[in-house]
Amino acid sequence: MLINLIANNAVTYRRSLVQFAVGMSTAPISIKFKWGLSASDPEQKPVLFVGQGSHLSALSWQDVRCKLEPKVTEETWRRGLSVASPGEICELWPRGVALGVLSPRRSRHAAPSRSHALSKLIRNAVRSTGDEFVVLVCRKRDVLASAVAIARAIPLYSARSGPGALQAPPPVSSAPAPARRTLTVEISIAQDDSDSGDEDVGPAEPVLLEHTLSGDELSTIQDIADAARLAARITDTPANIMDVDAFIEEACKVAKELDIGEPTIIRGEELKERGMGGIYGVGKAAAKPPALVVLSYMAPGATETVAWVGKGIVYDTGGLSIKARTSMVGMKGDCGGAAAVLGAFSATVRAGPLVNLHAVLCLAENAVGPNATRPDDIHQLYSGRTVEINNTDAEGRLVLSDGVVYAQRDLKATTIVDVATLTGAQGTATGKYHAAVVSNSARLERRCEKAGRLTGDLAHALPFAPELHFSEFSSVVADMKNSVADRNNAQPSCAALFVLAHLGFDFPGDWLHVDMAAPAHCGERATGYGVALLSVLFGAQTRSRLLKALCPEH
Repeated sequence: MLINLIANNAVTYRRSLVQFAVGMSTAPISIKFKWGLSASDPEQKPVLFVGQGSHLSALSWQDVRCKLEPKVTEETWRRGLSVASPGEICELWPRGVALGVLSPRRSRHAAPSRSHALSKLIRNAVRSTGDEFVVLVCRKRDVLASAVAIARAIPLYSARSGPGALQAPPPVSSAPAPARRTLTVEISIAQDDSDSGDEDVGPAEPVLLEHTLSGDELSTIQDIADAARLAARITDTPANIMDVDAFIEEACKVAKELDIGEPTIIRGEELKERGMGGIYGVGKAAAKPPALVVLSYMAPGATETVAWVGKGIVYDTGGLSIKARTSMVGMKGDCGGAAAVLGAFSATVRAGPLVNLHAVLCLAENAVGPNATRPDDIHQLYSGRTVEINNTDAEGRLVLSDGVVYAQRDLKATTIVDVATLTGAQGTATGKYHAAVVSNSARLERRCEKAGRLTGDLAHALPFAPELHFSEFSSVVADMKNSVADRNNAQPSCAALFVLAHLGFDFPGDWLHVDMAAPAHCGERATGYGVALLSVLFGAQTRSRLLKALCPEH
C-alpha cells in the first residue's frame, strides 16, 4: 500500500512538472504541411519564402501574389530575389515578408535538400508570437528532407517561465492547456533539375517527377516530421522528468495511438532472472529500475521481421568511471537512439509496414550508488557471453547487446538495426552532421548512406574489419572486456563490433549499427536524428507511395 502510494505520488509530481514546463513556457508551435499556396495577409501572419534561388525565381507573380499583396509589389519581389544572398534572410516587408535563399552548391556527401542550411534559416526567421507561414519551394524528392529540417528547427520542449509574474505550478487537475501557435508550411514543387549528386534516386522515378502532393504523401510527410519532433522532445527533456518511468509512458502512449496492443516490458529483477545482465548491470544503481520495452507491429502474411534497437540511457553519469563536470552536462540526451527508434516506429507503422516490425528500447539510468557496477565486475549478457567491465562509462554497448540478442532470439528478426549515441569518438571520425555506420552487409551500408542524403539524416560508413579490431576487447578472465585497450584504434568501429559479437559474427541476417552521438544534437537542442533515416531506409517495405519512391534499392 505504502509503495503504491509513493509510486502514484511520484507519477503525479512528474506529470505536474511536465505540465508546468509546457504550460508556463512560450506557447508551443504546431507545424502543419500543405500543398499549394493560400491567400493570407502578411501583416497578420508573416510569411517566409525559402528555397534555392533558381527555384524561387521560377515562381511567377501569379503564383505568389496571394501571399504578398498589398504590402509587397511585384517589383519589390523581383528586386528581393536579385539581391538576396544564400544563407541569409532578406526582408521584403518589415516583420511581414522575408526571403531565405539556399546555396546552389553542395558537395557529394551533403544532402541535396540543403537541409542543415534550411534548419538554420528557419531558426533565424520564425518569430516568437503568433501564427506564421513558410512557403517551401523545392523538388519533390527533397520535400521530406526539407519538412524534417523545418520540424527540427522548431523544438517542442521548453521550461521557460515566459513573460509575467512567476507562479507556483498549478494542480495537475487544473493545469490550463497552453495556447498553441501554428506554423503552416505551404509546399510548391519546383522543376526537377537534377544535379550531379542525385544518383541516389534515379530520375526515372515517376512519383518524384510529379508536381503535386497527394493527401497520402502529405500524411507521410506530416507523420515523419511529427515523429522527429517527438524524438527531439524526449531527448531534450531532463532526466528529473524523462526518467525510465516517463520513457515507458511515452512508449505506451505511442502503442495506444497506433492501436497495436500493450508493449512488452521486462523490468528490474526480471531482467536479471532472464539473463539480461547488460541492461540490468547498467541500470541497477538507479532509483528507477531499468527496462527492456518492445513495441510490435505484426503485418498480415509477413515473412520477414525487422527490429530496430535503441539505446535509451536517460542519464549517463559514467557510473563509477564518472564523467568530468563538463563532460556530464548534456547527458540527458543519451537516450536519443531509443527516442529515434520510437519516433521512426510510430511514423512507419502509420505508413503501413509489409513486414513484422519491432521497436526494442533499452532503457536505463547509468547512476552512481551502492549498487553500481564496479570496474573489474563481470556480467553475463543475454547472449551467454561474459564481459569484464573495465569502463562503466562504456555502458551503451552493454544494453544494446542485450537488445539485439533479444531481437534475434525472441523476436526472430532477420534484419536488425541498432541506433545509439554511442561514442564521443564518432564525432571525431565522421563529424557533427554524419552518423557513423557499420554493417555486415555492404548493400545495407550503401543504402543507409544514400537514405541519409535523401533525408538529411546524413550517414557515413566506417571500417568493418572484425579480424583487425575485435582483439581490442581481449580479457584474460572473461569472454571480452567492454572497452578498448587502444583508444586510438577505430573506437567507433570497435564499439559496433562489441554489439555484433553478442549477436554473433556469423549472424546470417543483415545487421546495421548507427552511432549518432554528434548529429543527435545541434548546439544544445536535440535534432530527432534517425527518424527520417529509418523511415526511408525501410520505405520499400511499407505501403507509402512516397517512401517507396525515396527508398534506395542498392
